[in-house]
Amino acid sequence: MRIFSDLTRERWRRFRRIKRAYISLILLGSAFVLSLFSEFIANDKPLYLRYHGNSYFPVLFTYSERTFGGRYKTEADYVTLRNDTFFTANAFMIFPPIAHDPLHSYLNLDDQPPHAPSWRHWLGTDAIARDILSRLIYGFRICMLFALMLMVLSAVLGIIIGGVQGYLGGKADITIQRLIEIWSSLPFLYVVILVGSIYGRNFALLLFVMAIFQWVGLSYYMRGEFYKLKSMTYVKSARAVGVGHIGILFKQILPNALTPVITIMPFGLISGISSLTALDFLGFGLPPPTPSWGELIQQGLANLNAPWIAVSTISALFITLLLTTFIGEGIREAFDPKAEYRLE
Repeated sequence: MRIFSDLTRERWRRFRRIKRAYISLILLGSAFVLSLFSEFIANDKPLYLRYHGNSYFPVLFTYSERTFGGRYKTEADYVTLRNDTFFTANAFMIFPPIAHDPLHSYLNLDDQPPHAPSWRHWLGTDAIARDILSRLIYGFRICMLFALMLMVLSAVLGIIIGGVQGYLGGKADITIQRLIEIWSSLPFLYVVILVGSIYGRNFALLLFVMAIFQWVGLSYYMRGEFYKLKSMTYVKSARAVGVGHIGILFKQILPNALTPVITIMPFGLISGISSLTALDFLGFGLPPPTPSWGELIQQGLANLNAPWIAVSTISALFITLLLTTFIGEGIREAFDPKAEYRLE
């Protein structure tokens, strides 16, 4: 039994032949999958700790100071423990490759922060002595998760609203279109500020506010596709043999109307990453101390004497957006029915 149609397999073959897009997909996809396990890559908690013959896994479980000879029931401070020669003489610890937590401030370092790159902090520290590399890794995960979820939510809303407009037509289409024009004229930034001041800033609320604005552009494409497809011969034939509106919508029109959605989605991902970074830069995005690329860029602007902050963050943002753009161009080329001639 075939899972994918011949057309889908042909489009995948076309995509693989576009080397920059295929390689970009592998690189960006691998980086995102690895970022889902950021706690095992960048963390000041040991992956494994052996103390007095007992094994502990601090990256997975929480242990109090008393477990390791301390006085309090609060969680153990592993940065202090690894610098304690008496403790390290009786313990064995394996740390992640980057042994720094993105929220920990290393105020015991020499000089005032931000600190320049060194063997201990490969990309240096920010204005409050937090490791930049670990914040970039966690910030990448947050950016990608936010942008992917925003892309899916806006696509669902755009498909539903645009599809209803295109399928119903007439007065329903005109009415919905006027409402969309009124809605899209609202100042997005003011809405974010207002909602944030009332309900506070958090990931879910920011995602919701951006999703209810992001779908508008996609709905225009879906409206046009539904208008075009509902007049096709196979749709008229399905209606003539008694297929209901639900069957026509979900079995006849929608599968053939998804091509614009698939080709636009990578660019929606770019929009999501850029929007979140811009809001964080302006101070209206995710609340501190959340690892954020926009917040790091803002720190770089405020600390021009520490160029490693801005250079490393802008480089990470540029590479991410560049790879996503290559993927989007490859998908658009692979779904283009005339692409075969250009590829040859």
